[in-house]
Amino acid sequence: MIPTGTALITGASTGLGAVYADRLAKRGHDLILVARNAAQMEELAARLRAATGVAVDVIAADLTRSDDVTRIEQRLIDDAAITLFVNNAGMSLNGGTLDNSAADIERIIALNITAAARLAIAAGKAFGARGKGAIVNIASVLALAPESFEGVYSGSKAFLLNLSHALATTGREKGFHVQAVLPGATRTEIWERSGKDVDAFPAEMVMDAGDLVDAALLGLDRGESVTIPPLADEAQWQAHEAARLAMGPNLSKRDLAPRYRTTAAV
Repeated sequence: MIPTGTALITGASTGLGAVYADRLAKRGHDLILVARNAAQMEELAARLRAATGVAVDVIAADLTRSDDVTRIEQRLIDDAAITLFVNNAGMSLNGGTLDNSAADIERIIALNITAAARLAIAAGKAFGARGKGAIVNIASVLALAPESFEGVYSGSKAFLLNLSHALATTGREKGFHVQAVLPGATRTEIWERSGKDVDAFPAEMVMDAGDLVDAALLGLDRGESVTIPPLADEAQWQAHEAARLAMGPNLSKRDLAPRYRTTAAV
């Protein structure tokens, strides 16, 4: 499912992005690493070059800035060697939905929604034109459980899941694959950056980042459109999707549903 070639990974300096870089380098992919922290990426790149012999390019970019997103969009479009895009960059907020400033809200939307959408769409256009490629969108199980966490973060991940569904439909027609990965709580730096303690969760709820990426890559190898590494009973996801799709023909009608019709006065 993953064509040979170069993988471009956002949020690649630490966490899931760095693990994806390690695993994909070991599979023989050349890499383009994108994140704000150039020094961390250069250190990772040097280690991966020495260990695997792959070529690693580093691009320092702040994906909350439109001009930096434009640079990465252009690289996805222009570089025909890129066959895999890992859309991993993201952030969460410190505190609850009502505890953050307008600037905080704008920043998370800029990264988790605007940049993620622009880059996924740019990759889809490029891969569609080439007739091959794969897009991996890192969403979250919170896309399915918005009551459990801060609402803007979970909403951004629901957006990315919806976008993945739509792009997957187009991709099947144009020759590229789209996978949405829905991690549960995973041991990465995102918790500390948002002022949270991942160790406050019960230990049995927190997955190792390496295990998460290994499962996600196995799901990609199998051609999955949605991969939920913590979910043991796949039938639960299948039932969820079947119920969602069954509603489709009933969601847009000329007439009011009977339950919304008022009884005429006598």
